[in-house]
Amino acid sequence: MLTILQRKNPYLLKAKGLAAPRDLVKAILDAFLSSAEETILGGFLEGLAIFIAERTYSAHGKSIATGIDLELDKDGRRYFVTIKSGPAWGNSSQIEKMRTDFKTAAKVYRQNRNTLPVQFINGCCYGKQPRRNEDKGDYIKLCGQRFWEFISGDSELYLKIVEPIGHKAKERNEKFLASYELVLDEFTALFREHFCDANNAVLWDKLTMASSKAP
Repeated sequence: MLTILQRKNPYLLKAKGLAAPRDLVKAILDAFLSSAEETILGGFLEGLAIFIAERTYSAHGKSIATGIDLELDKDGRRYFVTIKSGPAWGNSSQIEKMRTDFKTAAKVYRQNRNTLPVQFINGCCYGKQPRRNEDKGDYIKLCGQRFWEFISGDSELYLKIVEPIGHKAKERNEKFLASYELVLDEFTALFREHFCDANNAVLWDKLTMASSKAP
């Protein structure tokens, strides 16, 4: 709990006007869980995409170069693919690193005397990218339906995977909700112990120091 608090913005928490310790802890806990769930789901979707491409095109989930999630041969080309959750996944430096990884992968591939033309793909598991904007010059960005169709040949796959994902999530959420209130009670007790006075009023100075005071 204390580790999570140290990563939160105390000024934003104060601006939300949450005065009750339990309400404050719930907001912090829910934000943390939301971020964790997105990371977990992103990893699941990436694994699913690799699995599908392996079955459809005998693709390789482990590349010859770092930063490449998937290699596959299709339509007379060798495709090097990086997989991201959504379209707004990185800043300019991260995108430049992806470009460098693509170039390195192509160089290694050609050193092995392979002669197929090379194409680079930035695949995003959800979102939209207008077709007129897919070509980024040195790579192609495919999002949502277009990406799932690329790795499977099925234009409806992006819809077909929703139901089984939802079923799996329902099983997990039922187990999670059964213990959520207990976790919230425990975290609230810890919060009161460390960041509240005898009247359960939040000690904002102490909370701010926990996340922002220089070591």
